Amino acid sequence: MAQGGAVRLRPVLMTALATILAMLPLSLGLGEGGEMTAPLATVVIGGLLVSTVITLVLVPVVYTIFDDWGIRFRERLARRQSPKPEMEV
Repeated sequence: MAQGGAVRLRPVLMTALATILAMLPLSLGLGEGGEMTAPLATVVIGGLLVSTVITLVLVPVVYTIFDDWGIRFRERLARRQSPKPEMEV
């Protein structure tokens, strides 16, 4: 999983940063009619920032937690299904 994170980090950051930087002039509301599009651009920038953090931090953490739970569940299931040694009298 760490290798996959390293491979995906650069493209995710490059895409998000390119879009955020492209929206900055629009969010400043410069030019004629700029005051109408500035709020939309601000919301888009905020959404991109939040979704990027969720993609890079929250999703891998939640995946790791569920993976750990799955491993524990499989270990418990294997212990229950393994034959118990019979007692000799």
